Amino acid sequence: MERLSTRWMATVASIWIQSSCGSSYTFSVYSSVLKSSQGYDQSTLDTVSVFKDIGANAGVLSGLLYSSVTLNTRRVRGGPWVVHAAGAIQCFLGYFLMWASVVGLIPQPGVPLMCLFMFLAAHSQTFFNTANVVSSLQNFPDYGGTIVGIMKGFLGISGAILIQVYDALCKGKPSTYLLMLALLPAFVTLMLMFLVRIYKATTGDDKKHLNGFSAVALAIAGYLMVIIILENIVTLPLWARICTLIFLLLLLALPLGVAIKAQMEDSKRSPQTYSTAKQITSPKFSTAEDPIEYHELPSDEGQVRATSVNEMLLDEEHLNLLQAMRTVNFWLLFIAMMCGMGSGLATINNMSQIGESLSYTTVEINNLVSLWSIWNFLGRFGAGYISDYLLHTRGWARPLLMVITLATMAAGHIVIASGFPGNLYLGSIVVGICYGSQWSLMPTISSEIFGVRHMGTIFNTIAIASPVGSYIYSVRVIGYIYDKEASGEDDSCYGTRCFMLSFLIMASVALLGFLVAVALFFRTRRFYQLAVLRRLKHPSR
Repeated sequence: MERLSTRWMATVASIWIQSSCGSSYTFSVYSSVLKSSQGYDQSTLDTVSVFKDIGANAGVLSGLLYSSVTLNTRRVRGGPWVVHAAGAIQCFLGYFLMWASVVGLIPQPGVPLMCLFMFLAAHSQTFFNTANVVSSLQNFPDYGGTIVGIMKGFLGISGAILIQVYDALCKGKPSTYLLMLALLPAFVTLMLMFLVRIYKATTGDDKKHLNGFSAVALAIAGYLMVIIILENIVTLPLWARICTLIFLLLLLALPLGVAIKAQMEDSKRSPQTYSTAKQITSPKFSTAEDPIEYHELPSDEGQVRATSVNEMLLDEEHLNLLQAMRTVNFWLLFIAMMCGMGSGLATINNMSQIGESLSYTTVEINNLVSLWSIWNFLGRFGAGYISDYLLHTRGWARPLLMVITLATMAAGHIVIASGFPGNLYLGSIVVGICYGSQWSLMPTISSEIFGVRHMGTIFNTIAIASPVGSYIYSVRVIGYIYDKEASGEDDSCYGTRCFMLSFLIMASVALLGFLVAVALFFRTRRFYQLAVLRRLKHPSR
């Protein structure tokens, strides 16, 4: 067991947990049986779905629990496992009770109770995500963007992975799929959660082996993209679906090989056995020899204090949530995410209706919806990796990439609004990648400007911007304008006019996010310049 207690094995365990816990992205698989078994109309089903979005994004409790179990224990004894266990319990209870309702094992619950079941099921995802992302960032402080991108990327494609399991084992049985969602993520998490710990930083070649994990992630995403397109063109027999699943599982086993190789190389450099950290690893740009830390000061200025270009006098403590909320940078990040994440989520939530209005075929619409998880993954993974590369090689502040992606997202919304032939293919790629990038950049930037100690609580609070923005843009903008343009007995709308104004408004919103991100970039640029200079002066790798 001691040989398994390394940060590399912790990374593998986190990757596998992330790959199994994206059930909130597969609502469409079981929504029909939920609707028919409970006698819901579409409006009621949408209400239940809203609680899914709230649960999957409101992760403040998971952040508070993570901070509590890792900060109040002098010696960190695998503290993240408590957060994992809480998530596994919620996941099992939420999906099991939904399954029991669908199959008639328990009396049909009222709508408020079903909303609670859905909230519990989706809320578990925030616990898994917080434990994996924050512990990974603490284990690899010098490459926060890359490791967060890897974790967020695997979460992004986990929905496609779960659907492959469904297709191979219980296709055509959505009620059985609900039971699988109750058991599989909880089982995987309970089996692996004790491996996810916080370890001391070492002198190994982290970047080289993190690139190995990145290569595996890209291979899995490419394989899933091919399978998704193939399944939308031809119907695969059962034996073929089982074979594709087995090959997918083999690909998911590859991170273990990367971890073994990394551990062997680290063991050659340092013969002592890795031990669990006695205290939380210092945040990015800090080293064991030079543990000076940074966060934004909760004053009106909120500026980094420096005596020279190579010497920073920084506050010793990390900001907690309330202190962070007193800063300008917190609200700049929140507003930027409400513009970017919110408009991106509103886009995917209405993708089917947009396709129908523009006369896309059912197969084309299914392709667009299925491939969204791939674009989402590429954004999550790519933004983390590229932002690390630009920061370490050119000293570019990480918020600059947020500026670029929000400007690009605005262009993607304009493409969708234009309505030219094939616009949804191009527009969904652009918006999907930019949407995913926000989920990778936001946690990393949060850890850097507010400190890593309370990062779980802070970035999960900022993530609430996603469902808030989605509600405003989906209901108050897209839904309202669509209903005004709709005609006919079925209240349907056809043509470019149905969504043109809505997406032009969302393009303007994305441009607003771009301007807010520009302000954040200029406020933090000096810090990133000084941080890179300190790293060059005191390299930890």
